[in-house]
Amino acid sequence: MKNWKSLLAFLAAFAALAAVNRFLFAHPVIEVLAMAALVLFAARVLRLVLSFVKPKERKSLTFVSLLSSLIRYVAALVILCWGLSILGVNVNAIVASVGIVALIVGFGAESLVADMVTGLFLLFENQYNVGDIVEVNGFRGTVKAIGIRTTSIVDAGDNIKIINNSEMKNILNRSDNISRAVSDIAIPYETDLEALEAKLPGLLEEIFEQRKDVMRSVPRYLGVQQLADSSVLLRFVVEVAEKDIYSGARILNRDLWLGFRRLGVECPFPQVDVHSK
Repeated sequence: MKNWKSLLAFLAAFAALAAVNRFLFAHPVIEVLAMAALVLFAARVLRLVLSFVKPKERKSLTFVSLLSSLIRYVAALVILCWGLSILGVNVNAIVASVGIVALIVGFGAESLVADMVTGLFLLFENQYNVGDIVEVNGFRGTVKAIGIRTTSIVDAGDNIKIINNSEMKNILNRSDNISRAVSDIAIPYETDLEALEAKLPGLLEEIFEQRKDVMRSVPRYLGVQQLADSSVLLRFVVEVAEKDIYSGARILNRDLWLGFRRLGVECPFPQVDVHSK
């Protein structure tokens, strides 16, 4: 008897739900709104799933970023076509005349089409990927996201620059190359340069042993870079990853300065010689 009552309660609830469903969707506008909410929810779920995908390869990261961007455009297109169909508009007739519409819209949306086409080509040409360090028109940073229309680049100061894909020209991709951090250290003219140069190999080897996490090789002494007004400028370089080019230069400056002080070489200061007759 209890099972029969439960079954009757379930059937009554189902009938009530069906009645409410017919009432809500009796009006096309309500049906369009419900459909749009459903599509947007599905798109949101798909993008959320993609956000948990963390591939190690940069090419795969780029594909995930483009796919996430594409989902938004597809969702908007589905809502438009489905909504028009619900409202009684003949979508097939619109599609048949899309050639004329595309010709008219094309003149006004030329840059939009160019951005989207370029975005698709970026995926296949592998010019740059998410995570690469690039330089575009003087702006240097790491590629954060690649979309169908735009590319987002973030610099060392966490400033994000959004560039249309069609404007991504003359790109300098520095990710796959070993970079060189440069350090110029000034010494006084009174310094015995030959004696100092004899001690440099040991100092540079010591610095490398302490900084193997940043430096790819032992720093190199290139020689006298400049005879300045109050000092002699010595140049050093070290191979580092592109992402460490600035931190590598700062580390090399610090360690060389401390090393020079241990060797008895102080940093010079501006001096003026006054001759009186």
